[in-house]
Amino acid sequence: MIRMATPSPETCSNRLWSAAKGLAACLVGVMVATGAAAAPQVQTVAHGLVNPWGLACLPEGRFLVTERPGRMRIVSADGKLSPAVAGVPAVVARGQGGLFDVVLDPAFAVNRLVYWSYAEAGEHGTNGTAVARGKLQAEKDGASLSEVQVIFRQAPKVDSILHFGSRLAFAPDGRLFITLGDRFFRKDDAQNLSNHLGKVVRVEADGRVPTDNPLVGRTDARPEIWSWGHRNVQGAAIHPGTGALWTHEHGPQGGDELNLTRPGTNHGWPVITHGRNYGTGTRIGEGTERADVVAPLTYWVPTSIGPSGMAFVAGERYPGWNGQLLIGALRGQALLRLELEGTKVLRETRMLQALNERIRDVRQCPDGWVYLLTDNADGRLLRLMP
Repeated sequence: MIRMATPSPETCSNRLWSAAKGLAACLVGVMVATGAAAAPQVQTVAHGLVNPWGLACLPEGRFLVTERPGRMRIVSADGKLSPAVAGVPAVVARGQGGLFDVVLDPAFAVNRLVYWSYAEAGEHGTNGTAVARGKLQAEKDGASLSEVQVIFRQAPKVDSILHFGSRLAFAPDGRLFITLGDRFFRKDDAQNLSNHLGKVVRVEADGRVPTDNPLVGRTDARPEIWSWGHRNVQGAAIHPGTGALWTHEHGPQGGDELNLTRPGTNHGWPVITHGRNYGTGTRIGEGTERADVVAPLTYWVPTSIGPSGMAFVAGERYPGWNGQLLIGALRGQALLRLELEGTKVLRETRMLQALNERIRDVRQCPDGWVYLLTDNADGRLLRLMP
């Protein structure tokens, strides 16, 4: 079924809020396909992963996978799971907390450095997102991380087990982007530049602040901040053509967003949003647009898809998909394929809905295949087949 959304955001939102729950997302000016003529298939590479969260592609067809309870594992090309990689710091594995994303250093072949995000304990029951790095060592009796160093800590740590953000993405210049949630109970802090809550930050590979960050030199702002006004960013990808950072984030009841995340930009939360309050459906903040707030490239209302993980497709492994964007959906239990024209979203196709599984991460590896993680107690690593 294909529907064309109405041209007015407010008209679209109002009509759908009064409609039955479970309607497909309303995307302004975007063709939405809920069924595809030639649906892709999946192959199970590995299973038995406990709530896998992040995926990195290792040499020789292997994978590095994080499990939210606090384990990191190597998955062999034939799907065998290694014992837990030694050297991972303790994590706060409560609520949405745990071990999150993992990425390889751009010079991994030389320096063996791996970066990961996790919920780190603080004083008096608090916790916060942290990022560490270490050298991945492969031994006969198992893999381990050495020279582990924490390169970033969210400030402040708070008493919450929600909204950690935690996606990692290396830019072409070698700087590292880290996404940070508003921690749910501190949503107003997403507009406060003196903390890291509800922000995207940019650091050097060793954690230092780049001198050209947009807020460097301001006494009222954290110098690591790249952008602000975010709720819970769980997808980050670098556009292969422009090198720009794209992110997506969870709205509350509706209002999930896809954003082009430029330096020094305000993305609105919780003042400007298409999302609504849980349960009541009442409006949040001032409205859906403001001159000083960057509008999302697209958004989902009235039903959230729960986006998580994101990758641009490159190459011809998937005919006709080159340059398109893939997004995993937790609540929506699907893989979304967005056809793009520059930064304009032309069409959305929802795939793999028959799996009835939460898609947590999406990566395209150097072999050209797209790989997915499913988020459950018997999580799977899947290869997407055209």
